[in-house]
Amino acid sequence: MRAKAKIRDAGIPYEVPAAAELAERLDAVLRVIYLVFNEGYSASSGISATRADFSAEALRLARLLTDLLPEPEAMGLLALMLLHESRRAARTSPEGDLIVLEHQDRTSWDQRLIAEGVALVEKALSSRRFGPYSLQAAISALHAEARTPEATDWAQIVALYDLLARLDPSPVIALNRAVAIAMRDGPGAALPLIEDILKGKELKDYHLAHAAHADLCRRLGRNLEARASYVRALGLARQEPERRFLKQRLAELKT
Repeated sequence: MRAKAKIRDAGIPYEVPAAAELAERLDAVLRVIYLVFNEGYSASSGISATRADFSAEALRLARLLTDLLPEPEAMGLLALMLLHESRRAARTSPEGDLIVLEHQDRTSWDQRLIAEGVALVEKALSSRRFGPYSLQAAISALHAEARTPEATDWAQIVALYDLLARLDPSPVIALNRAVAIAMRDGPGAALPLIEDILKGKELKDYHLAHAAHADLCRRLGRNLEARASYVRALGLARQEPERRFLKQRLAELKT
């Protein structure tokens, strides 16, 4: 109401932005839509791992935006969200516990959403005007099209993360790239990368970074370090399914 009153009193007209302004404005809109989707796909806190209503609204907005402004990155974001959404049913057990990607029932993934997402990302990439969302969608497409965890093309995923890190560098991208390197080359190759990331300030309070460090230490048999990192991740996690998963990992560690 305050905003409406300010617009009325200032006599601000409603104008469609000029074509030159759309790119800058589009990026902000895409970021907001993706934030809404992410809160629905992996809730930041609470008793449930996901909130389907948030994701559904973000998908509705992304479809509408792509219809009105079929720019490559709008298509890329819609593809990324569709590919994530295709795995929603497989991400949690009937009791609400998390199921990691390698243990998910891939037959329950929504093939209709995967086909739609793959077609969109191929169209976005073919435009040669793609950006970070399209590259992330391409990574998700490689996961979605792998019939088994072993069939995942980790070499191609690392290559895409290399490109993404140059195009849109961030600590989270660096973390995801390190996890992909661990899958391609083994945990020993990726552990120094994650330890370097944790030396910085950006992800020191990000529970998934500590959980990733713990998992690599666990796979290397460095259980004392793994335990310390799981405890740190548990102290930072605010979502109950994630907390249960971390507690289970801790219980499975041999001292």
